[in-house]
Amino acid sequence: MPPLCSHFAALAAFPARPARAECPECVRLGDTWVHLRQCLSCGHVGCCDSSKNRHATKHHRATGHPLIRSLEPGDEWGWCYVHEEGFDPLPAAPR
Repeated sequence: MPPLCSHFAALAAFPARPARAECPECVRLGDTWVHLRQCLSCGHVGCCDSSKNRHATKHHRATGHPLIRSLEPGDEWGWCYVHEEGFDPLPAAPR
């Protein structure tokens, strides 16, 4: 297994999965989304880059938070925006 992205070491734990499967910013705009992503630093949920608004990437650019995970059922992967590196499966949550 390749070494993990150094950004994983900064995480205390993964955020809880949201109760609602939606992009709140798209809901406010009255738009739809394709897939959802969750920021592993703060739990923000945003739409993917295949979606019109790309809220997950916009969140990364605004905050610098590097890691996301897919919130799609059955998906177990993550992505580091900084290193442009994917993880499938996503490593176990820090303890």
